[in-house]
Amino acid sequence: MDRISLFAPASIANISCGFDVLGLCLDNVGDLMHLQKSDTPGFRITEIKGQNLPLQTEKNVAGVAALAFLNAYNKPVGFELQIDKRIKAGSGIGSSAASAAGVVVGINKLLGEPFTPLELIAFAMEGERLACGSAHADNVAPVIMGGFTLVRSTNPLDVIALNSPLELAATVIHPEIEVKTADARAVLHNKIPLKKAINQWANVGALVSGLYREDYDLISRSLVDEIVEPARAMLIPGFDQLKENAKNAGALGCGISGSGPSVFALSRGMTKANQVAESMAEVYNKIGVPYEVHVCPINPNGVQFLDSNNA
Repeated sequence: MDRISLFAPASIANISCGFDVLGLCLDNVGDLMHLQKSDTPGFRITEIKGQNLPLQTEKNVAGVAALAFLNAYNKPVGFELQIDKRIKAGSGIGSSAASAAGVVVGINKLLGEPFTPLELIAFAMEGERLACGSAHADNVAPVIMGGFTLVRSTNPLDVIALNSPLELAATVIHPEIEVKTADARAVLHNKIPLKKAINQWANVGALVSGLYREDYDLISRSLVDEIVEPARAMLIPGFDQLKENAKNAGALGCGISGSGPSVFALSRGMTKANQVAESMAEVYNKIGVPYEVHVCPINPNGVQFLDSNNA
C-alpha cells in the first residue's frame, strides 16, 4: 500500500468537569487527508484546502506530529500529505488534533502499524504543543482511540478508553469567532478553592461511572464545571442563554467545547440532540451571531480509512 485516504474526526475536550483529561470523538465532522509514500525521505505537505495554514513541515501541526513519528521510527522513509481542512482553526472542536492524529494514524497504517495507539497519541501531542504551547492529549486521544477517553497522566502517558453509551449524541454550535487556546488558557486561575476542587473530582468520577452504567441521569448530574467554565464563559457570546435553552430542550448537560468558542450539549438520542440544536440556534438567530451547528453520535472508532469512492 503506497497511498491512503482517511477521515480525521473532530472532538470535544474537557466535557465540562474533565479539564485536560476527558474527551470524546465526533462522528460526522472532520477533515479529509490523503497520504502517500515518497521516494524522498522525510515529510512534506503539498496542499491544504479549506484553511489558510502553513505548508512548512515545522510550522504545521501535522508536520510536527509526522516528524515525531519518523524520528521514533528511525528508518529512511518519506511521505507526502494533502489536507482538505474542514474543521475551522480555533473552533474548539479539535482542529489541530484532527490534523496531528490523522497523519500519525495514516503513516502508521502505511508502514504496517509498528506503533501502538498510545505511542501514536504521544506523537500527535507534539502537534498540539505547536498549536498552543502545551502537549495535551484530551483531543488527540479520542480521535485515535475513538469514543470517550480519559487521560490519567501525560508523564508517563496513560490513557484509558471509556465506555460510550450507544444512545448518547452530541450537539455542537460554533459561533463564527475564533478563540485561541492560548488565550483561553490565559484567563484561567492558577489556584482554586479546595471545595470547588472536591466537587470537580466528584463529578469526574460520577461521569465515568455514568458512562459505564449507561445511567443518563447520573451523566446529566455530573456535567458540571465549577472551575474552568466560569472563567471562560465571558469569551463566548450568549453562553448563559445557550446553556439555558439546551437544558430546557432536554439536553443532559451543556458546556464549553475545549477552549471554545463552540458550545456542546449531550443528549439521549439523535431526536433530542436535534431539538437541542434548534433551541441553541434560536439564541444566535436572535442576537445576530453567525454560526454553524453539528449534530452527531459519538464516534466509537476514531480515524477512519476511506476507499477510493468515499475519498
